[in-house]
Amino acid sequence: MTVTKKGIILRNMVMNAIIERSDHMNSVTKQKNNKLRMVFQGVLVIIGSLITAYGLESVLIPNNVSDGGITGLSIVGSQLFGFPLGLLIALLNIPFVYLGYKQIGKSFAIYSVIGIGSLAISTSLMHHIPTIVQGDTLLVTVVGGVIIGVGMGLALRNGGALDGIDMLAVLLSRKLPFGTSDLILFLNVFVFIVVSTVFGLTGAILSALAYFIASKVIHIIEEGLSGSKTFNIITDQPELMVETIRERLGRSATYQLIQGSYSNKEYKEITCVINRLEDSKMKEIIREIDKNAFVTVYDVAEVKGGSFTKSDIH
Repeated sequence: MTVTKKGIILRNMVMNAIIERSDHMNSVTKQKNNKLRMVFQGVLVIIGSLITAYGLESVLIPNNVSDGGITGLSIVGSQLFGFPLGLLIALLNIPFVYLGYKQIGKSFAIYSVIGIGSLAISTSLMHHIPTIVQGDTLLVTVVGGVIIGVGMGLALRNGGALDGIDMLAVLLSRKLPFGTSDLILFLNVFVFIVVSTVFGLTGAILSALAYFIASKVIHIIEEGLSGSKTFNIITDQPELMVETIRERLGRSATYQLIQGSYSNKEYKEITCVINRLEDSKMKEIIREIDKNAFVTVYDVAEVKGGSFTKSDIH
């Protein structure tokens, strides 16, 4: 009996040791994966800054076109006072990096330092590279805006920022009765007024156009080319609607019980997340089954977890 108890105790000790070792190995693996992910994100932020610097030095600046935000002010300062552009970018962004650290977090500040530091160094190294587009103002703004948008979008998608004006807008929106996007627009209007003192009114207008194109490209890079949409559908035929969506789109959906405030009638509200390429097909399904269905559609920035992966429909 004693031997049996000792055997059980020994077996439990061995099992506990195995479990502890397994947990330790899993913890070590997670830490390694996290470190690799952080390094990979840092590399992508650096690549984003290199792309942005290339757009500035090979397209915009040689054609007397600036960028928005702190980078735009740095370009103006460099043209007026002869200071190196990279030095101004680094110095003018210091307070905004601190602001990002206080308002958004340590990792964001670290990645932003990596990105802004890389941008500052890159603009210095690329200062004398050949200009790839010259003379055609429309082509300059489009090419420059796209290149800069790709670079900044890549940095933002991986947790860093290359310009501090967005952080300032976030802080001011908490103190003033304006939205973040309104404040970003207002702050950049001020920037482009300053730009006009160096590059003239035409240069300021072209700079604003390049900034607008860059902002749209940043939006695409952050959300992905396809993006996602959420459809909320209230219909008298919810079961048929869900079954048809499953058959034709390969998408699942969820129900939520709701009640009309006027009729007090209960309905099943359908919620389904699709990608943008399926948008027209979804609307076609809704029209076929219930053209009077009440539908609301939302843009979705990111989808994670669950069973969003679509099934085969053929």
